[in-house]
Amino acid sequence: QVQLVESGGGVVQPGGSLTLSCAASGTIASINDMAWYRQAPGKRRELVARITETFSTEYLDTVKGRFSISRDNAKNTVILQMNSLKPEDTAVYYCTAKILRHWNLDYGSYWGQGTQVTVSS
Repeated sequence: QVQLVESGGGVVQPGGSLTLSCAASGTIASINDMAWYRQAPGKRRELVARITETFSTEYLDTVKGRFSISRDNAKNTVILQMNSLKPEDTAVYYCTAKILRHWNLDYGSYWGQGTQVTVSS
């Protein structure tokens, strides 16, 4: 079993900050890319930030300069630091990771259950 569990969501005022964390657990040989997606009601899920195995990063244009993604390989964890939050950042945020469960298998994509982020005054 492989599980991704997000934490850190909540309600924050515009301009505030939140830190999301996602920890992978279970049978894991290696983790490649890790990423955060979000989905607002009535909208498609969109990539917010991605970090590769070599720590390269990419961001959704609307969050550049405000969000920062990082990872802690020792803890199998990916973190999304969100600053200067705006109401349009309100969404369910999902963690995903490409995980190799065994060294003789291919990578598979796994998803967390999502955590709600609400930015409201």
